[in-house]
Amino acid sequence: MPSSRRPRVWRRLLLLLVLVLAGWVGAVYWLITRQANRDESRRADAIVVFGAAEYSGHPSPIYRARLDHAYTLFKSGLAPLIITTGGAAEDPQFSEGGVGRDYLVARGVPDGAIVAETQSSDTNQSAVRVANILRANGFHTCLAVSDGYHMFRVKQMLEREGVVVYASPRPNSHLLSPWQRARVKLREVFSYTAWKLGM
Repeated sequence: MPSSRRPRVWRRLLLLLVLVLAGWVGAVYWLITRQANRDESRRADAIVVFGAAEYSGHPSPIYRARLDHAYTLFKSGLAPLIITTGGAAEDPQFSEGGVGRDYLVARGVPDGAIVAETQSSDTNQSAVRVANILRANGFHTCLAVSDGYHMFRVKQMLEREGVVVYASPRPNSHLLSPWQRARVKLREVFSYTAWKLGM
C-alpha cells in the first residue's frame, strides 16, 4: 500500500471508532434517561435501599431521602423487608448500611424487618450481596430505591444476579439543573461501561 494512503486509512479507522463510541454513549445515555423517569413500584419480597454518604452516623440528605422513600413503600405494605446497603468509608465506626438501618428503626420500622448489608464498597458489590441475602431468605423480587439516574445500572446489576427488580426512584431525584442532569447521567454511562467491561 502506498505510504500516502496509510494516513487516510488510519483516519477512517479513527473516525469509525469515534462514531462507535459516540453511538454507545448516546444509546446508554438514552436508556439511563428512560429508566430514570419510570416508577415501577409494586409488591415485592423486599425493598433495597442503595446507600449514599453518611456523616458521623447520620445519613446525608440524599441518603435520607432514599431511606424516607423506602419507609413510605414499607408502610404502604409493598414489602415485608427492607435491605440497606453500603460499607464504611473513611470512618470505620459507621457503615452506610448500618446508618440506614438505625435511621429506619428510629422512624419506627421494626428491627426484625431490616437487614443491613455493611460490607460493600460499590454498587456492584451491593448487588451481589443483596442477591445473596434474598436467596438466603427464599426471596426473588425486590423494589430498588436509589436516585433516578442510578436505576438503569442498579437494575442491570441485580438482574445479572438473577433478581427480579422493580425500580422505585426517590421523589425529586430529577430536580437538578440541565447541566447537573447531563453530568450525572454521563458519569453513569462511564460507570456502566466500566462494569460491562469488567474494569
